[in-house]
Amino acid sequence: MIERQSKLLDILRQASATTITELPEVDLGRAEGEPFPFLAIVGQVEMKLALTLSLINPEVGGVLLIGPRGTAKTTAVRSLTDLLPTVRHSLCVHGCTEEMIEQLGMDGVCNDCATKFGHGEPLTTLDKARIFELPLNARLDDVVGGINERVALEQNRVRLERGILGHADRHILYMDEVNLLDDAITDAILDAAAQGHYTVRRGPLKMTYNARLMLIGSMNPEEGRLRPQLMDRFGLRAVVRGLDDLALRYQAYERAMAYKRQPELFAASFADGTLALAEEIQQARDRLPTVTVSDAARELGLALVEKLAIDSNRAEITLFEAARAHAAADEREETLPEDVQAVALLALRQRQSPELAQFFANQAEEDGVLTAVFKD
Repeated sequence: MIERQSKLLDILRQASATTITELPEVDLGRAEGEPFPFLAIVGQVEMKLALTLSLINPEVGGVLLIGPRGTAKTTAVRSLTDLLPTVRHSLCVHGCTEEMIEQLGMDGVCNDCATKFGHGEPLTTLDKARIFELPLNARLDDVVGGINERVALEQNRVRLERGILGHADRHILYMDEVNLLDDAITDAILDAAAQGHYTVRRGPLKMTYNARLMLIGSMNPEEGRLRPQLMDRFGLRAVVRGLDDLALRYQAYERAMAYKRQPELFAASFADGTLALAEEIQQARDRLPTVTVSDAARELGLALVEKLAIDSNRAEITLFEAARAHAAADEREETLPEDVQAVALLALRQRQSPELAQFFANQAEEDGVLTAVFKD
């Protein structure tokens, strides 16, 4: 990755430079209630940068982590818990919000929420964003929702309930081993992520749920390729490799053992840095709406896309939105060429398509033959 000095990169590197001088005493039998601290992950600056930029600006389109097993991909995603922003969370099992009433009227929410809204009661509350993990063995009804079987049996009435996609609205949906997901589930996630909502139909019943979610996926390329349709839905692609430096590898071992023995004590040793990074992310999110793309940054970004012959317009969206997030994290209101360079590999790698290029080449040859016939 093309690295440029910035405040955000300094924070991500500084934590990895610290050492654990003394391991905690062994404490057997305790569950690991605390997530592994984000800043305690040794190295992997590219992965941490991609995840941080996605928290600052969800418009980058999510993150795909690609690398072999045992390189802290899942650990890094779960460690985002302490860095997540505050969002509006529905109080209804159907996901009803005041925004849905503004857009669709009273018919856009359930009867209970329509009554509550009429009485001036809130339908949502401020809550911290959460990470929803998609199980590899999840069924389609688990993902999109369906009929509540318990209510149907016990109360003899049919009620639709939202699935994981609906619950993940305004939150993060994490898909481990994303390349191994069932095609039907993949298609449902693609449609929901593209539209920001989805509709469940079961006989005469129909309910539409919001699904404005950020996708984070991880995969081991040894276990198979990812479908191109799903690959294109991830904005940033971070390649996660094993650590080359032997000292860093031993440091990673030390931290893993310290966390395993006393997770709460280990997490507490990184609490100050975690709080500082969470505050930096929130300040960058607040600053983001005022950040603009400079002419020089625009010209560099477009030149990169043209040079790589990338067809998808999602390349520009991801590139410039990630660059804006990088500038916001660096406390600037204008995106510079340095910001574009810092995120270029994350945003543009794996967006070239040799198969598509060959298709267009064959099509151009066929068009040339037809044009010659017309001239004759």
